[in-house]
Amino acid sequence: MKTVIVNEGGTLAVQHVEVPKITSQNQILVKVAYCGLCGSDIPRIFHHAAHFYPITLGHEFSGTVVEKGEAVTGFAIGDLISCVPLLPCFKCDECQKHYYSLCKNYTFVGSRMAGGFAQYIVLDQKNAFKLPEGVNALEGAFFEPMTVGMHALLLAKGCQDKNLVIVGGGTIGLLTLLCAKAMGAKSITVVDINDERLKLAQKLGADAVYNSKDLTVQDIHQALSSCRFEQIVLETAGSPITVKLAIEIAGPRAKVCLIGTLHNDLTLPEKTFGLILRKELAILGSWMNYSDPWPGKEWQLVSQFFVEGKIKLDDLIAVIGDFDAFVHEVSSLNGQPMNGKILLNCR
Repeated sequence: MKTVIVNEGGTLAVQHVEVPKITSQNQILVKVAYCGLCGSDIPRIFHHAAHFYPITLGHEFSGTVVEKGEAVTGFAIGDLISCVPLLPCFKCDECQKHYYSLCKNYTFVGSRMAGGFAQYIVLDQKNAFKLPEGVNALEGAFFEPMTVGMHALLLAKGCQDKNLVIVGGGTIGLLTLLCAKAMGAKSITVVDINDERLKLAQKLGADAVYNSKDLTVQDIHQALSSCRFEQIVLETAGSPITVKLAIEIAGPRAKVCLIGTLHNDLTLPEKTFGLILRKELAILGSWMNYSDPWPGKEWQLVSQFFVEGKIKLDDLIAVIGDFDAFVHEVSSLNGQPMNGKILLNCR
């Protein structure tokens, strides 16, 4: 089979290797359909952030079950699945409380073990979510990134009839926008420094967009005045600047949800820290995308939204390419963020 190998130093190559074999009664062999590049894959490729090299990355994928172990239940040959990349231990105190995202003894597909940038992959059955009739393979490749934003919204007790402000209009931010619309948010605002992303946010249904490179914090805070109550602010960019901005533009008693992963130290000025107190903000950390019943309500809701036709992905997709085209597109990033999702077509 074909697979994309990432070597240390940021080089990618297409290689031919043996199709993996099932080694446990609880495993399934999956023929991968589509696999998306995650923003977290970029530092693994270009900035020496992978656990080991060479490695096959990819944790946002869908595929078809083509073989299964004797102990596998709930899946049949031919079932279309989406990858659930986390495999917690299910035994530790955190797992016993269903805090699966906080498990300390986990493994992870496409990070700590080989991933879906390949034509076939062996998964534990707990790493698969069966897609319902009416959800296609391309949509299935978006379940994992969509549930990231969903997890934060559920931690914030939902967004129905609330005012949502998304700081960071990348893939996670825009997928969260789509989920929030499906959940009945009262208003949705997107803040970014990229005009193309902001135009896309408007196209996807944002009620307002603001470029924080062109506007002052005071300008944005004032513009949000009419929707400052019952407010959730989601920080998805993972930058010290945007964390500070999220706090500064938040309304009174807003919930500020931190989703983006920082790669630089965060230092808050005394005045910004004071705003957390003076506005009585609730700061929520959100890590990964899992809950009870496994893999979580997030996955069930995303599935429901697709079945009901509430999620349209076309405008979010930048490139779908075969192995050679995918390697070219990813290499061309040279460590920079994506504008739109890049997907590998493994068929």
